[in-house]
Amino acid sequence: MTSRIELARVDLRGRTPTTAQLRTALPRGGVDVDSVLHQVRPVVEAVRDRGAAAALEFGAKFDGVTPDSVRVPAQRLAAALDELDPAVRAALEVAIDRTRAVHADQRRTDTATEVVPGGTVTERWVPVERVGLYVPGGNAVYPSSVVMNVVPAQAAGVESLVVASPPQQQFGGLPHPTILAAARLLGVDEVWAVGGAQAVALLSYGGTDTDGAELLPVDLITGPGNIYVTAAKRLCRGLVGIDAEAGPTEIAVLADATADPVHVAADLISQAEHDVLAASVLVTDSPELADAVDTALTAQLPVVKHADRVTTALTGTQSGTVLVDDIEQGLRVVNAYAAEHLEIQTADAAAVAARVRSAGAIFVGPYAPVSLGDYCAGSNHVLPTAGCARHSSGLSVQTFLRGIHVVEYSETALKDVAGHVVALADAEDLPAHGQAVRARFEALS
Repeated sequence: MTSRIELARVDLRGRTPTTAQLRTALPRGGVDVDSVLHQVRPVVEAVRDRGAAAALEFGAKFDGVTPDSVRVPAQRLAAALDELDPAVRAALEVAIDRTRAVHADQRRTDTATEVVPGGTVTERWVPVERVGLYVPGGNAVYPSSVVMNVVPAQAAGVESLVVASPPQQQFGGLPHPTILAAARLLGVDEVWAVGGAQAVALLSYGGTDTDGAELLPVDLITGPGNIYVTAAKRLCRGLVGIDAEAGPTEIAVLADATADPVHVAADLISQAEHDVLAASVLVTDSPELADAVDTALTAQLPVVKHADRVTTALTGTQSGTVLVDDIEQGLRVVNAYAAEHLEIQTADAAAVAARVRSAGAIFVGPYAPVSLGDYCAGSNHVLPTAGCARHSSGLSVQTFLRGIHVVEYSETALKDVAGHVVALADAEDLPAHGQAVRARFEALS
């Protein structure tokens, strides 16, 4: 018989904590990236110095297999798609179509502003030239992450894409065939069988494959990974751009007495399924709902495939129930928490959701569970974690674009503002800045 699951409770009723106090009082997991930097740095440095040979050696050590080459042969990509379960292919096609529809509308257009007659500033949006898209292995297989990384990059106009994913012993040193099939379905023909910190390093520095072919470095690396991947991204940041330092996944559910406890419990379990460090947090003004959710969790766990992993996550310090006086206070809590995924299961859920200011993605009402967003909503599931939604966004077309200001001034327009440029240059004790303007007109006199 399964023992009763009871989420740890934080009772904020009758209290008015500040935002700073909320951030420390709420359940929060996370990982200490600094604690593994000393382990990851030698990996990054070895790949920097010895390229693919070092990356393959670390693959043998950490993944237990050495592929024949880093780059997966094109025929293996084609074969993976040919052999893909038709139901999975159909689901991937739906996910791709919907994700493309959403991301196509995110593409920015160039804008030109005439500041003065003869003086314009144009903002051009230019895609990153080459991008490395990391797709993790580990506890699960993530073809959906291929979709979520590739689609916005393609929508942005990125011309050179490489997907990196760990080699798998059971597949002869290739990434999981579903990953290969998803890449092929999306038109990606460059996939590297390399994972972990060594993948980030090889994407950053490039190298030479076993057949002598060049493995070109990238300009930007996106995609989630474990703590070692995150540490490598931190070490390589600057040499390449990164999307974020992603931590364990998290869900918060803001619910009142109208919510169905079975739905809430199922959604909390769905995120806990990812990782023992995953965070599942319920925020509610209904103690009765909180009790009913505990009961529903206990009832559902016996039929959950990864029950041990889920139980560990639900009973960890990163998960729990937060009791509040009302939904108004609940909104303050979820805005302070800034969840990666936030569900609103309340009366008038749309109006409540409109008042949320900090979340990676918001799922409104009883028929928009987070798992819909993971696969087929059309939204992106690569989202900020660990409270970073207070200042950062999820992966989008904008991730892969750079805004470049193009300045064009005529002689008359520059001459008209020259005195102001000189005045500001002198005020900053940078007289050569002013002289760079004067020289254009002194030469004419």
